[in-house]
Amino acid sequence: MKTFRANGKLLLTGEYLVLKGAVALALPTQLGQTMVVREDPCPCLETRWNAHHPEGPWFSAALNPKTLEVVETDDSNKAAKLARILKTVQDLNPKAFQSGLHFETHLEFNTEWGLGSSSTLLSLLAQWANINPYQLLNRTIGGSGYDIACATASSAIHYRLEQTEPQIHPISFTPPFADRLFFVYQGKKQHSSEEVQRFNQQWKQDDWIDEVQTITELSMALPTVTYFEDFCTLLQVHENILARCLDREPIQLQYPDFKGTLKSLGAWGGDFLLAATEQPYEQVKAYFQNKGMNTLFKYQDLIL
Repeated sequence: MKTFRANGKLLLTGEYLVLKGAVALALPTQLGQTMVVREDPCPCLETRWNAHHPEGPWFSAALNPKTLEVVETDDSNKAAKLARILKTVQDLNPKAFQSGLHFETHLEFNTEWGLGSSSTLLSLLAQWANINPYQLLNRTIGGSGYDIACATASSAIHYRLEQTEPQIHPISFTPPFADRLFFVYQGKKQHSSEEVQRFNQQWKQDDWIDEVQTITELSMALPTVTYFEDFCTLLQVHENILARCLDREPIQLQYPDFKGTLKSLGAWGGDFLLAATEQPYEQVKAYFQNKGMNTLFKYQDLIL
């Protein structure tokens, strides 16, 4: 039996523009996903897969170990996506699969939260099969790859995509005002691939060059900030830049009575937002619950 683990992720800076060369500041989360792989002492014909999330079993499937075609499952859509990923793993390492393998995954967060249910899975499979996780990413779900980097990071990272090759630099990010930072789930899972496609359709090669540079500078500056007011100012600058690039309004305008600074995270419109405020936790929690948002984390309870 072998056990593997991958962290979830949040992108503090650089959303969307990381795809165009901006340096992003990414944070691995304490919540992630684990995978246990067992070899059956009496090998059966199928490769078995059992997935769990916090509320219990998520789905199960049996696959042909040679072709990785789905033999039986309780969710055909999920099983079909899994099979496509496993076939790519097999292409990258033909010796990885054999009869009698039993995979069991345990996701530690709600699948709707956008913390990386897919990226953690890719990382786990890459660890097990001893393959390049970025190759697996590029041949399956795509994306910048910052989430893959977070999956095995032990601290915050600066992440840059240069000619499709990631540049990853672990950094120390321990804001002295962490007790004034909260992560709030907005209640609507965003599909990153669709949002990225929309962004790429709007992008022109000579668009937003200055903005890419400014976002890079913000990403580099944020870990060095020691004053809460300065941190909030940089968040506002970042939010306004992305709002112009995406032709969307900053999240702050949706909650004009909030006493603090709000910043969108990840794919805009439904995933987590960052709330930076002098208000105590209970007051912040009550405010967002009144808006119908019931999932809120203190910084220190979520970030690794």
